[in-house]
Amino acid sequence: MKELLQLDHILLHNPVQDWLIAVGIVLGMLLLAKLIKRQVIKRMSVLARSSERPFYGAMVKTAQATKLWLIGIVSLQIASQYLDLPHRAESTLQRIMIVAAFLQFGIWLSALLDFWISRSRNHLPDADVADSSRLDPFSFLGRLILWTLVLLLVLDNMGVNVTALATSLGVGGIAVALAVQNILGDLFASLSIVMDKPFVIGDSIALDGLSGTVEHVGLKTTRIRSSTGEQLVVANSDMLKARLRNYKRMHERCITFGFTVPFSTGADQLEKIPQLVREAIEGREAVRFDRAHFKDLGGSAYSFEAVYWVRQPDYKVYMDAQQAINLALVRAFAREGVQLSYPSQTLTVEAPVSLKAVVASGPGGTAGESA
Repeated sequence: MKELLQLDHILLHNPVQDWLIAVGIVLGMLLLAKLIKRQVIKRMSVLARSSERPFYGAMVKTAQATKLWLIGIVSLQIASQYLDLPHRAESTLQRIMIVAAFLQFGIWLSALLDFWISRSRNHLPDADVADSSRLDPFSFLGRLILWTLVLLLVLDNMGVNVTALATSLGVGGIAVALAVQNILGDLFASLSIVMDKPFVIGDSIALDGLSGTVEHVGLKTTRIRSSTGEQLVVANSDMLKARLRNYKRMHERCITFGFTVPFSTGADQLEKIPQLVREAIEGREAVRFDRAHFKDLGGSAYSFEAVYWVRQPDYKVYMDAQQAINLALVRAFAREGVQLSYPSQTLTVEAPVSLKAVVASGPGGTAGESA
C-alpha cells in the first residue's frame, strides 16, 4: 500500500503519477462534458422559446442526445496518451474510440432528423394537420441511410475493405430486392403517395368498389375505415394502380336523377313537368338548379332527366336535399294529376293465320263459302 502511494512507483509498466493523470483526464472530461451539456440545454431552451429560429431548438436536441458514456470512451483514448500501453491494447482502445465517436455522431444526426420531422409536422398547413404521418417514410429512410453510412465509416476505419464489402452487398442486394420486390414496391409507392398526395388522412375516397375514410398511410399499406365500420387494408402499390375518387376534394356534387311517367300522360302535363322539377329544386339551401328535360319517348314510359348541384360535398347534405326534392315532386305531381309510371310490360297475343280463317268461316263451314 505504501508503494502505491509513491507517485514514482511502477504499476503495469507506468508510474502511479501517470495513472492518476489519466484518471483525472477522464473524470475531468466527463465533468466538463456534463456541465457543457447542462448549460447548452438550459440557455438554448430559453432562446428557442423566445425565437422562431430553428437553430436553437436543434442545439437543444443535439445536446440532449449527447451520451456521457460515449464521451467517456473518447476521453479514455486521450488519457491513454499519458500511459505506456502495449501495442495491442492501444490498438484495441483506438478502435473502440472510433466506434464510440461515430456512434455519437450518428446519434446527433438522428436527433437532428427527429427535430426536422417534428418541426415539419408542427408547421403543416391546417388542411394537412391530420396527414402528419406522411413524413414517416422520410424518417424511416433517413435513419436507414444514416446508420448504413455510419456502419460503413466504422468498418472502413477499422481496416475492413469497404469497397469489396459494398460490391458483395450490391450483388446480394439485387437478390434480396428480387425476393422482396413486392415490399419494396409498396415502400416506394408510399413515398409516391407522400410526395404526390392523391389523398391524405381524413379524405373520403373510393376505389375498385371500396369506399371509406383514410385512417393511416404506412410504409406498406393504407388503412381505410369503410362506411359500414370495418377497416380495409390495401397495399400502397394497389392504391396507385387503382382509379381513385377523392370525395373530400370535391367542391360541389353534381346530381343527376330521372323518372318516368306513363304513356297515358297528356302533352300539356308533359310540358309542365320540367317546370315543376325546376320549382322543386330552386330556392333550396346549398342547391343550385342546372336543367330538367323531357328526355326520350322510348321504353315503356316517357322519360325525364334532371340535373342539379349541391354546393357542399358532404354526402348527408346531398341526401337531405334529394329527400326534400323528392317530397316536393310527389306533392306537385299529385296536385297536377301527374302519375309516375311503374315497370310494366304489355303482352299482345295474336292468333295464327289458319285459326283466323276458321273463325272467319263460321261453324261448320269453310272459308270462302256463300250461304
